[in-house]
Amino acid sequence: MKNRRKRIAAGKLAALILCFVLVIGSVVFLGGRAVLRAVFPLEYTSEVEAAADEYDVPRALLYAVLHTESGFDPNAESHAGALGISQITPETFEWLQTRTDETLPTDALYEPETAIRYAAVFLDLLLTEFDGDIPTAVAAYHAGRGQVNNWLSDTRYSADGKTLDVIPTSATNHYVYKVQRAMRIYQNLYKEELDSNG
Repeated sequence: MKNRRKRIAAGKLAALILCFVLVIGSVVFLGGRAVLRAVFPLEYTSEVEAAADEYDVPRALLYAVLHTESGFDPNAESHAGALGISQITPETFEWLQTRTDETLPTDALYEPETAIRYAAVFLDLLLTEFDGDIPTAVAAYHAGRGQVNNWLSDTRYSADGKTLDVIPTSATNHYVYKVQRAMRIYQNLYKEELDSNG
């Protein structure tokens, strides 16, 4: 009888501990998601959705690039002269405008709608040029198309000449890692919001 009571008490205690662990786990999980949503927000949603849809760029990729480039700061400026939320250089902006038949002043890169649209234009062109390979396209967004094409022609960095197996500069390698990580986080956190485009 005494052993039976001990077993029942032990079972109740185990059930209580299990419930406690499940409650704590749920709070941590949900709290963790809230923290991640604060760190990886959906900013400028209408501009991102419109640009991503128009240029057939995955929304998660566009969000990841904007997050990594500027943290959604429309006034950001880099030491290399890249401007705005999308951190496009004036030279690249000029080249991209030849693809859109537009003529805009450089300071248009400080306007989120313009900067986001041109980030999508650029990503679309890069994804097309690099056969849809996201890491290679993202490397080109960071290091430049010419540099990535040089790497692709070098068998130390690309076995097939189409995708990068190795990114030889640590800055671009780290950038590609950060964009891919942010893209996965956006896909996991905002699956429903991103489902209509990817």
